[in-house]
Amino acid sequence: MTILWSAMFAIFFGFVFGVGCSLAVMYSIYNGGYRAAVKDSQLPAPPERYLKALSDLKR
Repeated sequence: MTILWSAMFAIFFGFVFGVGCSLAVMYSIYNGGYRAAVKDSQLPAPPERYLKALSDLKR
């Protein structure tokens, strides 16, 4: 295998798996946080951390 093929494999695996996996992780964190925020906003008595986040946003 030449250095060109090795470099092409490295670029492919680095970008496809590296970027793809990091995007999947970021999406799952965002999606889970969004669901938790919506659930907290629908509670009759919101949690303290939710009220603190709202006050931080208003500042």
